[in-house]
Amino acid sequence: MTAQKILKRRLPRRRKQGLTDYRVRLKLVKSGLPRLVVRKSNRYITIQVIESRAGGDKTLLTVTSKHLLKYGWRASTKNLPAAYLTGFLAGLIAKKKGIEKAIVDLGLYTPVTWSRLFAAVKGFRDAGIEVPVSEEKLPDEERIKGTHIQEYFQMIKEKNIETTQFSKSPEEVYSTLTKHFEEVKERIEQGVIEA
Repeated sequence: MTAQKILKRRLPRRRKQGLTDYRVRLKLVKSGLPRLVVRKSNRYITIQVIESRAGGDKTLLTVTSKHLLKYGWRASTKNLPAAYLTGFLAGLIAKKKGIEKAIVDLGLYTPVTWSRLFAAVKGFRDAGIEVPVSEEKLPDEERIKGTHIQEYFQMIKEKNIETTQFSKSPEEVYSTLTKHFEEVKERIEQGVIEA
């Protein structure tokens, strides 16, 4: 039997399937901080704060962008402003639970600058939780508020381009997305509903 076959046999199942990078995970666990786990799907952004313990991890909180609907969010639940607001909501809930510091866990995602994942991290930080992350990775305020989406929507309307991209939400939401973002953020700040 070759050395590669022996090594492959010893690899844990999740490593073989490409689901877990155990070197990165070990560094995160050794930090001793709760992990801020950020994941995205085709419909939602999910944020969890997970504490590593001997015998298994404990999930302290889970918030998805679907929770934004309770605060009146009417735009997409998978765009950059929704990711920020989800992180902000998760950060406020974490603060209520006594969490003061966390470390980012993006899993196997490539850390792309100004992505939805880093928008969620920025929202979490803006809620008052200390998270070590490079400022260069975080999106600027204009992108977080959705100015780029609003401008794109207006350009499509002016040129009468047929698209189903914005069909699931009312048109007035995207024509005033930055204002809608501010209103929802204010509602979140006023009354955090446990997720």
